[in-house]
Amino acid sequence: MGLGFGGVLEQLIGPPGGFIVLAFLGLVLMPRYHRLGYGLVATAMALLYIASMPVVSTALLSWLEPATALNFTVNTAEKERTETHIGNVKPPQAIVILGAGRHYNAPEFSGDTPNEMALERIRYGVWLARRTQLPILVTGGLGNGNVLSEAQLMKQLIESEYALPVRWAENQSRTTFENARFSAEMLKAEGIDSIYLVTHALHMKRSVMSFEKFAINVHPAPTAFASHRQRKVTLRYFLPSAKALKRTSQVFHEVVGMFWYWLRY
Repeated sequence: MGLGFGGVLEQLIGPPGGFIVLAFLGLVLMPRYHRLGYGLVATAMALLYIASMPVVSTALLSWLEPATALNFTVNTAEKERTETHIGNVKPPQAIVILGAGRHYNAPEFSGDTPNEMALERIRYGVWLARRTQLPILVTGGLGNGNVLSEAQLMKQLIESEYALPVRWAENQSRTTFENARFSAEMLKAEGIDSIYLVTHALHMKRSVMSFEKFAINVHPAPTAFASHRQRKVTLRYFLPSAKALKRTSQVFHEVVGMFWYWLRY
């Protein structure tokens, strides 16, 4: 999902595109089928309002995101590994950081650079690597010709700005499922089948599902929790917000992606 025809279809049926299509259909039908037309427009507006409420987007994110983050405050990295091993779960042998996109032709960098979501994942992956001393794998394709892949951009940034080595850069993947497939091939070639997986909290369920499909033992390392940021519920959490609509759209994307993977794989 997210590429080609599938990506276009998702934009047409998910928020806010689906609401606009529904309202447009209502307007087309209105001259001949008054009640149906008005009903479709009213439904589209109501759904748009609901999807734009912070209280709704936060509730959806709370369902999608893990309940807790990886805890290195209580447990040191070494203690975490020991406890994991005692529980008959293989301790992590590497850190995998998933790509999240790029800014094309960023003038201040004279070329492409990882976008803000990728930077959030990179920062947490580096934080984790410094505490565990585990090797890093970055994954993300969409490179061709003179265009660097997302993984290559991430590798360059980590090595030049954080002074940490990146052992593997997986350059072929176009989707989360392919991130898992090609990364698993690279890791298993070196006898690694247990990882810390770094991605956004809202993206973790689909990511874990994908990596476990290829017999990789995943220790989730989510970052950028959005649902945990909500403070006391006030009137403004019931007022429409562009940020809330974006988050609802992201939840829709994840749910559609999980359903698609379940059907196809």
